[in-house]
Amino acid sequence: MTSVRIEKQGPVTTIVLSRPERRNAVDRATAEALADAFRAFEEDDGAVAGVLHGDHGTFCAGADLQAMAQGQPNRVADDGDGPMGPTRMLLTKPVVAAVAGHAVAGGLELALFCDLRVVEEDAVFGVFCRRFGVPLIVGGTGRLPRVVGLGRALDMILTGRPVRADEAQRIGLADRVVPTGEARAHAEALALELTRFPQLALRGDRLSCYEGLELPIEDALMNELRRGKQALTHELAAGVKRFAEGEGRGGRFDG
Repeated sequence: MTSVRIEKQGPVTTIVLSRPERRNAVDRATAEALADAFRAFEEDDGAVAGVLHGDHGTFCAGADLQAMAQGQPNRVADDGDGPMGPTRMLLTKPVVAAVAGHAVAGGLELALFCDLRVVEEDAVFGVFCRRFGVPLIVGGTGRLPRVVGLGRALDMILTGRPVRADEAQRIGLADRVVPTGEARAHAEALALELTRFPQLALRGDRLSCYEGLELPIEDALMNELRRGKQALTHELAAGVKRFAEGEGRGGRFDG
C-alpha cells in the first residue's frame, strides 16, 4: 500500500499522506514520494490548486524516528529534496494544508510549506522534536517566524510546547478552524475557490509576497510591479469588461 496518493477533483489536486501505522510520520521513501507528488502537481496544467491532507485523523507526526533508529534515516543533503520531501520547493500554485490531529515536528514544517492551513478544532501543532534533539531543518525556522512573528515562533521553537487550534488561529498559524473530521472537505472547498480567480494575477501576487520577504522595500515594490505586468497585459482587460458589465458589484464574489 502506497504511503502517498494523488487524488484529483477537477482543478483541485489532493495529495494524501497515509501511514497510519506511524501516525503519518515520514520515512525516506515517503519523503521521496511526497516530493514526486508535488512535482507532478506543479507540472500538471490541469491542476490549479492543491491540498495536502494527512489520512486517518493525523496530519503528520514528523520524520519517522523509528526508521532512523533502525539505521534507515531520511535524506539529509545540501541540495535536492529535504528530509520531509517537498519543503524546499517554491511552487507557482497555491496549496492548502488540511490539518487534523497532530502536525508536529516535521509535520509542522510540512504545514508551513503550504500557503494556507485549514485546521480542525482539536488539532495540535508543536515542535515536539525538541525533546529528542532533532533540529528543524525543513523550513521550521525559515517559515514559522514569517507566519507568526519572531517572538511567537521562538516560544514554540524553544519550548516545544503544544499549540492548539484556537491559539494557532489567534497567532496566524491556522487560517480557518473547522469541526473535527472536516478539514479535508473545507480545504478542498477553499482550494476550489482559489481556482475560480484569474490565475496570472493570483499566482503573481502570491510569488511576489514570498519574494518580497527577502528584499528591501524599494526592491520588493519593483518586484511586485514586475510580477504584475503579465496580468496587466493578459488579464486586466477581461476583468475590467466583466466589472463594467456589473459583475462583482458591492463586493460580491458570486457574479
